Amino acid sequence: MLFKNNLIKKIKSKNILKTKKKFWELKKDYKEKRIALLTSFEKNYKLSYSKKLVKVLRKKKNIILVGMGGSILGAKALYSFLKRKINKKFFFLDNLSEKNILELNLKKFIKPAYIFISKSGNTIETVTNMNLIIQNKKNNTKIFITEKTSNAITEIANKLKAEIIEHKNFIGGRYSVMSEAGMLPAELMNLNVKKFKNLNYLINNKNFVNRLISDASCLYDLSKQNILNSIVLNYDPDMSDLGYWYQQLIAESLGKKGKGFIPMVSIMPKDHHSLLQLYLDGPKNNFFTIFASRHQKKYRLSNYLIPKSIKYIAKKNLETILCAQRKAMEKALIKNRIPFRIFYFLKKREQELGTIFTFFVLETILLSRLMKLNPFDQPAVENIKQDTKKILLKS
Repeated sequence: MLFKNNLIKKIKSKNILKTKKKFWELKKDYKEKRIALLTSFEKNYKLSYSKKLVKVLRKKKNIILVGMGGSILGAKALYSFLKRKINKKFFFLDNLSEKNILELNLKKFIKPAYIFISKSGNTIETVTNMNLIIQNKKNNTKIFITEKTSNAITEIANKLKAEIIEHKNFIGGRYSVMSEAGMLPAELMNLNVKKFKNLNYLINNKNFVNRLISDASCLYDLSKQNILNSIVLNYDPDMSDLGYWYQQLIAESLGKKGKGFIPMVSIMPKDHHSLLQLYLDGPKNNFFTIFASRHQKKYRLSNYLIPKSIKYIAKKNLETILCAQRKAMEKALIKNRIPFRIFYFLKKREQELGTIFTFFVLETILLSRLMKLNPFDQPAVENIKQDTKKILLKS
């Protein structure tokens, strides 16, 4: 994976020094096990499901995952990014939608396995979807991932005599991709879960750490300049779900006390024809994170039906055209002095995806320390949940 940082040409030296100090504090806290969730990013993290269960579930050709937010976004990102290595169908139900329920019912999967994920065990969208899709599917395999507490999902699982996998209470949903919520689906995709986990190596790797400190310093400086729109420009459809995972991570972790970034995912080059004018010539309150990768040079244009006026695309492959559009975008951002950074994937493997997950999680925690925020709670969301409950009780 290649990194490029064009966020700020001259970072204030005091910001770099402050960020370095915060990083060394973070590293010390990690080494002394004071950031418990980071243990799930280590190779020796003990997952709370058995190899026997994995062996049984791997026989299933179709897996249906039901959850909300971070409980499912990590698994979706895994599946999308590495789908060329996966010979199994996964269906993700992560919203309340009659259309999605109908689509699921129309697929008529033969004896699929259902995996329901909710850290709290009381997520009403997950319980609602669960109720709607398993009413007439009593003989199908059902697995529940939730905390070891008295909650709605535990009660349902016990009633169905289904297996319950513990969701560790010290790992929040948006940080759970390397825990049971992400790694059980990864195992069922026949991926190597150990290869995702390289925190011990990365946190001591000079290039990785320098990039982490540089990016965090830049983002912190941008926030102080009120440049708060964090837009992912995604030039690879396989990375859209990675973008949505990142979107939730920084929104819920840093959006507090009037601070934080407003993350958005823009699908490129499609959005060249809808949002590009705004990005380049609108308000200067955006910074961009570009996702791109080396594509297979599989599809190539012929000379057939290509007019002389656009002969420059004749015999070009799709990779070449996409690359030209991305480079033109980078050139325009530089010309207009708009801050951006690039994550370019030379290969799509567990190692690369694990590295970017680790990078963004550490960057988020580092930013939270610079901004004096708690990155592990979401008090405003909890208020909405309580009000939703009150409204439903009255209806």
